[in-house]
Amino acid sequence: MKIVVDTNPVAADYDIIADGLLAFNAAASGRPRTAKTDFAVLLRDDDGATVGGLWGAVFSDWLFIELLYVPDSLRGQDLGSQLMAKAEGHARAQDLTGIWLDTYSFQARPFYEKLGFAVVGEIVDMPPGSSRYFLSKPLKP
Repeated sequence: MKIVVDTNPVAADYDIIADGLLAFNAAASGRPRTAKTDFAVLLRDDDGATVGGLWGAVFSDWLFIELLYVPDSLRGQDLGSQLMAKAEGHARAQDLTGIWLDTYSFQARPFYEKLGFAVVGEIVDMPPGSSRYFLSKPLKP
C-alpha cells in the first residue's frame, strides 16, 4: 500500500472516498444514507441573468448555506435577508432540523446573528489575522 499526495486528483478519487465514508456513516449512525441535494435562490436582473444569490445543499437533515452574494450595487435593499428567508422557507418545507453556515470575521457574522444564527465554533487565524465562524440555526425545538 502506498500513500500519495496528489495535487491534481480526479472526480473518481473523490467519489471513492465520499462513497466509502457515507456508507460507514450510515452503518455507524443507524440512519439511512441520504444524497446531498444542491439548491439555489437566485437574484436575476430584468434580462433574466443571474447577478447574485445563495447556494446551498441539504444533507444529514440540515441545510448548509455554502455561498451568499449580493453585488455591491444592490446592497442595502434587504436582498440578503430575503435570500436567507427563502432558504429558510425551503428548509422548513422539507422539515429539516436546522441551517448552518460559515463566515469570516471580515464578512457577515452580525448579519447572520440578526437572523437568529448563533456561533457554534471558531477557527482563529483563518486566514491569518481573521477568524472563521461556524453558525447554526435550529428549526425544531
